[in-house]
Amino acid sequence: MKTTNLAKLRKEMEQTLERKRFEHTLGVAYTAANLAMVHGADVEKALIAGMLHDCAKCMSHRKQIALCRKNHIQLSQIETEEHSTLLHAKAGCCLARKKYGITDEDILRAISYHTTGRPHMSLLEKIIYIADYIEPGRERAKRTAADIQNLQEVRKLAYQDLDETLCKILSDTLDYLVRKGSVIDGITRQTYEYYCENLTGEITERNIL
Repeated sequence: MKTTNLAKLRKEMEQTLERKRFEHTLGVAYTAANLAMVHGADVEKALIAGMLHDCAKCMSHRKQIALCRKNHIQLSQIETEEHSTLLHAKAGCCLARKKYGITDEDILRAISYHTTGRPHMSLLEKIIYIADYIEPGRERAKRTAADIQNLQEVRKLAYQDLDETLCKILSDTLDYLVRKGSVIDGITRQTYEYYCENLTGEITERNIL
């Protein structure tokens, strides 16, 4: 992997992202580094992926779509919707490659799938997905006291078993989206089914739109 100047990357994110987004970014990067140390992943790659996972959040929805299309990235219908919270992941992958010179495919995939996950995730992909969910500032974003309680449980689990943690996060996320009546991206459902079946040998039935 080409050496990346983390101090320079951090400074660029601080200048590019809104303050709260930058604080979240630092939280994800350092949480990912901690998880990498515990689970035997590359700490530098975890820091880089964490630092860049939301690098496209500063771009408008229109510019994110244009960037993805310019780089021939296939988008789902949900990702192209105006208020999509998923599109920035794929746009961020493009930006990390083109603007920040990241060539490591594992880092790029970790950025691209940090919102949806995917079946057969690498160790780094799992770490970034989980770090984005459990980073220290997440209490402020949780919806209810029950959500916060679940977060505390997930944080403990993350340092023990990544696959079990993925199942718990995906289950809670899908339950929330179902309660909201939101349309669920297909890859999120596939990821949940893959890791649930991988752990238990069976898929939990749920009413997913």
